Amino acid sequence: MVFKSQLLTDDRNKNEHTAIKTTSGLSRRQFLRRVGVSAGTAALASQSISQVWATSSIEPNGSTQLTKDDLPTESLNEQTPFIQTTCITPTIETRLFASSNVGGSGDRTQLALDRVACAGFKVNNPTITNRQYLRFAGTDSQRASDLQNIATGAIAAPKLLLGVRGGYGAMRILPMVDWSTLGRIMQGRGTILAGFSDVTAIQCALLAKGDMSSLAAPMLYSEFGKTKPDEVSCRQFVEALTNPNLVINISDAALTSQKLPSILTSSEPKTITGTMWGGNLSVVSALAGSEYLPRIDGGIVFLEDVGEQPYRIERMLYDLYLAGVFKNQQAIVFGALSAAGEDSYDKRYDVATVIRQLHQLTGLPIYSGMRFGHIGQKHSFPLGATCQLTPNTDGGYQLAFTDYPTIKADAIQVEGLWQTA
Repeated sequence: MVFKSQLLTDDRNKNEHTAIKTTSGLSRRQFLRRVGVSAGTAALASQSISQVWATSSIEPNGSTQLTKDDLPTESLNEQTPFIQTTCITPTIETRLFASSNVGGSGDRTQLALDRVACAGFKVNNPTITNRQYLRFAGTDSQRASDLQNIATGAIAAPKLLLGVRGGYGAMRILPMVDWSTLGRIMQGRGTILAGFSDVTAIQCALLAKGDMSSLAAPMLYSEFGKTKPDEVSCRQFVEALTNPNLVINISDAALTSQKLPSILTSSEPKTITGTMWGGNLSVVSALAGSEYLPRIDGGIVFLEDVGEQPYRIERMLYDLYLAGVFKNQQAIVFGALSAAGEDSYDKRYDVATVIRQLHQLTGLPIYSGMRFGHIGQKHSFPLGATCQLTPNTDGGYQLAFTDYPTIKADAIQVEGLWQTA
């Protein structure tokens, strides 16, 4: 199969050479300013400039700034060498929804579309990736219509609703979607809505008002459009899509903080069962007090973020605490709080200090190190599904999920998701 993205001109190679040349020799701060990241997030550049371009496929675009889902991710282990794979005929009915930022590169988007098709996903509305209004992937009405047209019956519900990318914008369209009807239709079809980052707003609204689960997972542009998509993230995406009894084992808290135990509790850890919900901390805290934040009795709250300093993380956690969000919850699970940096007033005030304070405030057991967030090798998992949290004898814990829709494994060829053009 020949990818459409193979039909590139020499101009792109010239542009890429120019981009690298014009950024070589810059300091990290200068580089981040050049590509549109403010000085306040300079701590996010944990890799060299050349690694940023190679790993994340960030392409310079004067009108498009980097957002959280563009930032460099780090793979902890080397991936297996690339082996050319024959694509399969796509049969999984798939629709995209673009609730947030516009994509920055048409070539990257096309490469992502080619890959998901190669893996077996039949995308019925690829042209929505061409929309743009200001910084957004279309007007508010256009972006809302990606979901509302399913709620009204104008468009049949697909098996997979795949987010294009994060950034910002999803909150603007929440009042424009009939979430109750959308949730009912999705339940009847067994539709899976997949995404993370800014898409957390969509996932929270869908659960709060539509009583429907979703999947915390990589997205079209952000992951599958990279020059080299992360193989582990791709495999775990398919595992979560196809396994009705997903199990994830966590051995340590390093992704949250190396100074924390995997389970922070004032009593003997015990097995907990409840509905896992949440997502990106910035988005969840912004929804506090609104009708779009789920109110789950006996729930398990999941939170992750990137590029937020410890005091900002604590402020958002206090937003949730003061709004009563942690009441009637059984536990809090933290994923990656990556690139948090150091406090400029006192380096002792770090992520571990913030989380210990939260534990003291709420009295809830806190599980850290869940392998999901703005990182490489992320493990996709259901939100709004039943989760059983079980401590193990080595100080880690296991998450076992049930009661969520899946796709037949034989319809997907996972290797297609990281095919090269």
